[in-house]
Amino acid sequence: MEFRVPQLGEGVYEAEVVRWRVTVGQTVRSGQPLLEVMTDKATMDVPAPFQGTITRLLLEPGQRVPIGTVMLEFTPTVTESLPLGGPSPSLYATTGSNPNPELPRAVTPPPNRIVLRSNDPQTVPMSHPQSRPTPAAAPSVRHLARKLGIDLNTVSGTGPGGRILMDDVLSATPMGGAGADRGDSSMPPPPLPPLPLMPTPTMTLRGTAGPTLNLGQPGTRIPMHGLRRQMADYLTEVTRRVPQCSLIDECDLTDVVRLRDTLKETLQQQSIKLTYLPFFVIACVRALKEVPLFNSSLDEHRNEIVLHDRYHIGIAVAVPDGVLVPVLRDADQMDIITIAREIERISRAARAGTSSREDLQGGTFTLTSIGGIGGLIATPMVPHPQAAILGIGKIVRRPVYNADDELRSAQMAYLSLSFDHRILDGAIAATFVNAVMRQLQNPARLLLPADLREGIAPAASPTTPFRRSA
Repeated sequence: MEFRVPQLGEGVYEAEVVRWRVTVGQTVRSGQPLLEVMTDKATMDVPAPFQGTITRLLLEPGQRVPIGTVMLEFTPTVTESLPLGGPSPSLYATTGSNPNPELPRAVTPPPNRIVLRSNDPQTVPMSHPQSRPTPAAAPSVRHLARKLGIDLNTVSGTGPGGRILMDDVLSATPMGGAGADRGDSSMPPPPLPPLPLMPTPTMTLRGTAGPTLNLGQPGTRIPMHGLRRQMADYLTEVTRRVPQCSLIDECDLTDVVRLRDTLKETLQQQSIKLTYLPFFVIACVRALKEVPLFNSSLDEHRNEIVLHDRYHIGIAVAVPDGVLVPVLRDADQMDIITIAREIERISRAARAGTSSREDLQGGTFTLTSIGGIGGLIATPMVPHPQAAILGIGKIVRRPVYNADDELRSAQMAYLSLSFDHRILDGAIAATFVNAVMRQLQNPARLLLPADLREGIAPAASPTTPFRRSA
């Protein structure tokens, strides 16, 4: 009997095989994970809605297949018990050829559910399969088409084998050729399709143990699938459609290094790992309150910049195939000890692959550190739809002159700010970086509650979008 890739959620038409969890000849029970797949929404396990023995595996890791593709063949257990009133195996498996190989038979699915790998308690119930074959297209392309209200069955693909590309969808919009008669040509450009991950250059947090890096093997090929492929697709689109700019400055961290060294040993006795990142989180949050435009995103449909009134700080964490960016939610409500603990928790979960969906979404500004692997300067990619990301270089002792032209030894680091030039310009970027550095050069104040500090300008009407001039 055959078992097909089930419906994995609303609007999901295609899945990528990550790895098999069973082997040929293995006996499985109902509910046991069969296959790990990745969609544009989540990574999840496909459980078995049957009991039986696997006789054939028909898909390979890295392969992208439409929903309804036959994934395996099995021999059902004769004594398999079914729930009272439940369907027979024939309702979710087939024994003969299907005239439409792209789709399963139009039947009522069994009461099994797809369990999300992201530890999200939400489950996605199976539903009726699609009534017609779906055109070949990447998940991000399908997502964009849904947002624009475009039926992919009406779009001619220009990719290999007729595959529909992003440009094909864009050309079918009112701004393009094929769809030019379907709407107002003054409609603003469509937004980038939101993605579940925020791919950035592979970096590791300073003071944390990064994953084993895959440095490659001469004469071999590395499959582009899973997180690696999602990063490649994402970065290509962001680079093509978001005008990015970078500003780099050097920051004197001598007092930060001294303060951390003073606190580190005491906190270690309480099992608290204090790296430099908590200092940067607090400094950036306070700078974001001084310069609210940096805590914003662009609403491309309404042509508005939306200023946020909550401060969710993303922390880039290196994993074997790329980067995950878990989020410190409401970081402005945390003290330095809480931030240190939370960074350790979310970083450990990201490296273990146990981050929840909430952990990886909703960031309003991101920090990424290259210092732990010896990098001086980087220009990280802006994580759409955020406005900016700050890269932190390694701290180096260098001779510098003070205000009295006296030479002294200082702990210096480069700060690399990348930003969306549609939202921000160089003058505002310099203002923000100066605010961050001012906070870091007075680090004792970072330990104080916000209501005890002086000299911080009030935030300017956050959460209120303002319309840009045409």
